[in-house]
Amino acid sequence: MTTTNKRMAAAAGLVAATVLTTAGCSGADTAATTGKPADAAKLALTPTTPTAKGQVTKVNWLLEDEPDSLDLDSQGTSAGRVVLTNVCERLYQLQPDMTVKPFLAEKAATPDDKTLVLTVRDGVTFHDGSELTADDVLWSLKRHADPDMEQSDEFTNVASMKKTGGDEITIRFKAPDALFTKALAGDAGIVWNKEQVTKAGKDFGTPGQGDACSGPYELGSWKSGDSITIRAYDGYWGTKPLTQEVVFRWAADSALVNALKTGAADGTYAESPNTASALRGTKGLSQYYGPSTASLVLIPTDRGGLKDPKIRQALSLAIDRAGIAKSGYGGLVEPWASPVGSGAWGYEKAEFEAAQKELDKAAPASPDADDIAEAKQLVKDAGAPTEPIVIGTDSSQGRTVIANAVRAALQRIGLKGEIKTVPTAQFEEFYSDPAARADIDVLAGDWYISKADPIGFYDNGLSDSSNNWVGFKDSTYDEKVHQALGTLDDAERAKLVIDVEQRFSDAAVWIPVAQVPSVLVLNSELTGPPASQAYLYYPWAAALGAKKG
Repeated sequence: MTTTNKRMAAAAGLVAATVLTTAGCSGADTAATTGKPADAAKLALTPTTPTAKGQVTKVNWLLEDEPDSLDLDSQGTSAGRVVLTNVCERLYQLQPDMTVKPFLAEKAATPDDKTLVLTVRDGVTFHDGSELTADDVLWSLKRHADPDMEQSDEFTNVASMKKTGGDEITIRFKAPDALFTKALAGDAGIVWNKEQVTKAGKDFGTPGQGDACSGPYELGSWKSGDSITIRAYDGYWGTKPLTQEVVFRWAADSALVNALKTGAADGTYAESPNTASALRGTKGLSQYYGPSTASLVLIPTDRGGLKDPKIRQALSLAIDRAGIAKSGYGGLVEPWASPVGSGAWGYEKAEFEAAQKELDKAAPASPDADDIAEAKQLVKDAGAPTEPIVIGTDSSQGRTVIANAVRAALQRIGLKGEIKTVPTAQFEEFYSDPAARADIDVLAGDWYISKADPIGFYDNGLSDSSNNWVGFKDSTYDEKVHQALGTLDDAERAKLVIDVEQRFSDAAVWIPVAQVPSVLVLNSELTGPPASQAYLYYPWAAALGAKKG
């Protein structure tokens, strides 16, 4: 989606993605096998696992949910994406290190800052053996852009899309668009087989239908309620997968844990804190974690005391982020001073890392006496609210710890906090329904963005953003966000983004708590897939194989 602000709603995703441990340079979870506690200060996120050397006949993989559809235009869920990213290919491709490069678009040119010319890769065939053409590309883009489709908001800045040569598509924009090529590395860039999709009609993406794609795997079968099987495509144009067949099944909680412990399943991208914590120390399983854009955050509303930026700043100074990481997540998340994880640094990483250190001043990992004194002064200057600040949460372990830590931080600076705990289903409504959050002042939340560019997060602070619950308004901020969104040069855009993130931090529009790594649990005899959040958009199974040749 254009805003790229997507909570990992499916299967408790963001908080879930936290629960693995510290690793060495390879990214392997050494603490899990030695029984040593994790140390968030030593987290070293690695994008990949060691390269596979041997072939594998079949791998059994676990999802926490059965996909609702394998048509990501009509229903894009993380479960469906984990399967389909091995089957379908995109015009651009997100890499394990969270950079993007042209892919089915073999070449890309920008003759001016409002034009993108794509040259379609030659020699690619769909799984029915037909050739992938520029006509398929154009048809797919127009399907994605249809107002009824999931990705339509990625195309709001597009003025026209036309075939301008035998293998050429030209896209013109109303204004320069820095994030569009990143969108083409996501679901907005999938190239469908027009004939197959049209033939299937409304049934496309349902059990019994073909996949209409060109990736390293083709859809073998989907047995509703039981399993999905993908098999290596013999006619694939690129490097052939080492693993010939991947069978996906779904289970949650104890059933998922048991399947991995007993060897009935070979791996999963962990989406549940209970899953990962229960698997720590399990013989025969390795755990890896990598960069993601995910974060744990406090999202304030304009209902009560937190509508004052000084009170928000005071709360940010007083929160024990290190304590939350240790008590709520076993030391497996990293206290973090911005509301977006380091996986968003898909360019100019050194600059973003340096800027992150500057933000630490407003969001210390463990507040000291000076931090508390400064926070108390801010409260005094603002005038302490008389009503308790209400913290919205559900009963999950991580969020419960965050809520209690917020209440304790408020008490340390002379304010009252009150926790409102609701069922998880009702908690989900807080994100989308203003009426549901009418009685809370701050949400113990989680968030991620689908594009590896921090500016994809900071549009949450725009004056007209539906995610700007606290009503933050700053015309200079708005101007700089829009300027960054239209700046194609990475170095120049990074400067603007760093300015924007400092303004966002100074106003404490949201209050960051921790960054959340992507997590991979894998049979110790296997290796190869990315450990980073790229697994949602990159053909991770194509790199999966045996450690030994």
